[in-house]
Amino acid sequence: MSDYKFPSIGEKFPEIEVQTTLGKMNLPKDLEGKWFILFSHPADFTPVCTTEFVAFQKRYEEFKKLNCELVGLSIDQVFSHIKWVEWIKDNLNVEIQYPIIADDGDVAKALGMIHAGKGKNTVRAVFIVDDNSVLRAILYYPQELGRNFDEILRMIKGLQVADKNKVAIPANWPNNELIGNKVIIPPASDIKAAFYKKGRYENYDWWFLYKDIDQKEEE
Repeated sequence: MSDYKFPSIGEKFPEIEVQTTLGKMNLPKDLEGKWFILFSHPADFTPVCTTEFVAFQKRYEEFKKLNCELVGLSIDQVFSHIKWVEWIKDNLNVEIQYPIIADDGDVAKALGMIHAGKGKNTVRAVFIVDDNSVLRAILYYPQELGRNFDEILRMIKGLQVADKNKVAIPANWPNNELIGNKVIIPPASDIKAAFYKKGRYENYDWWFLYKDIDQKEEE
């Protein structure tokens, strides 16, 4: 594990073998062809983490519809994860169905989930990996702030739309203040193309063109 290099956006997710509540997993191999989210939490049996696990589970079906799996992680043993998951089911009537990695600290350190200024537990890290095992986004939240899971779901949707349609996604999409649920066309690479496209798409200028998702881009 010490040989692993901290991955950057655009790089392949490193190959790791882990023990989870659902058995051993090899990432990203076992999820090949799928998107997945690897997220760390500081510790089992803590209030903020409990709210996060419930929030993720409540949205699990929505993630699966996007061909996206969830994988949790903390520096706790499997028996602790199992007891915590049991507690959540017995007391909150929510069954956690995605695997949780039991880490001795090696995976968390290799992936940059432990920050010196925030103690020995993991921060709330989020790694979004696409169906080609490429790391597409990294988020860090401090221990004291729970994550926005609707935003993480929006990120998966936005990245998939961007990939499929070769477009860019505006702020707060699909409720952008300027163009609503429309998407941004990449700027032209020369003057002729710039003015050609400006006459065929909605725009604020030649460098700010946008369109409906289903509208085909003209050559």
